[in-house]
Amino acid sequence: MHIGIGAFHRAHMAVYTDDAMAVGETRWAIAGVSLRSREVRDAMAPQDCLYTVTTRSAQGETVRLIGAVVEVIAAPDTPNRVIDLLAAPGTHVATLTVSEKGYVRAAGGGLDFADVDIAHDLRLQASPRTLYGYLAHGLRRRRAAGLPGLTILSCDNLTQNGAQLAAALGAFLERCDADLGRWVEAECAFPCSMVDRIVPATTPTDIDRIGDLLGVRDQAAVVTEPFRQLVIENKFSGPRPLWEAGGAVFVDDVAGYESAKLRTLNGAHSALAYLGLARGYAYVHEAIADPDLAALATDLMSDAAASLMGKGPEPREYAKLLIARFRNRALAHRLSQIAMDGSQKTPQRWLEVLRANARSGRACAAHLKALAAWIDYVKGDDHPVDDPLAAQLRGLWAVHGRAGVVGALIGQGGLFARTWEVPDQTISEVSALLVGP
Repeated sequence: MHIGIGAFHRAHMAVYTDDAMAVGETRWAIAGVSLRSREVRDAMAPQDCLYTVTTRSAQGETVRLIGAVVEVIAAPDTPNRVIDLLAAPGTHVATLTVSEKGYVRAAGGGLDFADVDIAHDLRLQASPRTLYGYLAHGLRRRRAAGLPGLTILSCDNLTQNGAQLAAALGAFLERCDADLGRWVEAECAFPCSMVDRIVPATTPTDIDRIGDLLGVRDQAAVVTEPFRQLVIENKFSGPRPLWEAGGAVFVDDVAGYESAKLRTLNGAHSALAYLGLARGYAYVHEAIADPDLAALATDLMSDAAASLMGKGPEPREYAKLLIARFRNRALAHRLSQIAMDGSQKTPQRWLEVLRANARSGRACAAHLKALAAWIDYVKGDDHPVDDPLAAQLRGLWAVHGRAGVVGALIGQGGLFARTWEVPDQTISEVSALLVGP
């Protein structure tokens, strides 16, 4: 089962599962779940859940049919079907791509127990609203039936994503079913992972073009780059698909790969988004073509590399690869898509780099400019801000203005004081970059 069957999953993990099926692993397939939206279900169900993945680069484009998904469920319409599948004897792995905000974390860290949907699900009512509610119902039923636990695999851009998921689910169960929580801790596995593929939002123009190529209309089509990567901690509670058939790598410790990707690729992407939007660019390939922004992205990657530890990609070669991927003009990756949910993304992308370099006395001018650009962006004077904390961020701007908003966000007693933990000097340096009309 995959929870959060959006474009990224269809262009990434579903392709690896399709690769496993292609070499004979046909006992595996995917039941996809949308926790809120009906859009993917409505697009895929009339197509027998078949869809295409189109890869685009300067060398041209290729179109591939994917058959790994056999069912798509809109959870609000049939919540019992989701729970039934989680509890089914034939289900062994539950993967997740729910985005950073789907983990419902509080600004100060940990699960946000003040969230209305979390409060609803803690009562273990029949129609859950969050991934924790669905997992609690499904795992409770598995335990009652004497079935083994699941491997629950986060495929989101969170530091130590498996450990964070395990901790959040454990905190949830501690409040509503502590006995189940102990069973989950003993019987389920939460491997960490690093997932990488650039997947822009599919546009109506993409749908039209792919329809012209195929001669049939694919309402669930996704468009992506040729590059893809999947690194998973080798920690499972039972069987799994042969994802290595598609090139997945299994390691004892994902941390080096994960931190390199989050701080280098994702960190540079976010910087290009906020700084590029401020300069009037719409796409990543436009922003990276700006010499000033290309130099800043390169500096940011260098600072990120100085903060990395453990096994991972070679930093210089990795940076060159990323710049080449960013320059892919065939891929219309909108900066506004990357700019979404910045309050959930920036800590793991920028702040650990700032902290690590501060400990060694190294300045991070590129990160400071990026952080200032994000703070400026969330003011939202001339554009909508798509962020779960958008109202709070605008409110802090309204109360404190340019002179005090940085401290109100990341200073002592600020909104993110507990989780961001930035050096004191960073506050003054970022505030100086915000000085203006």
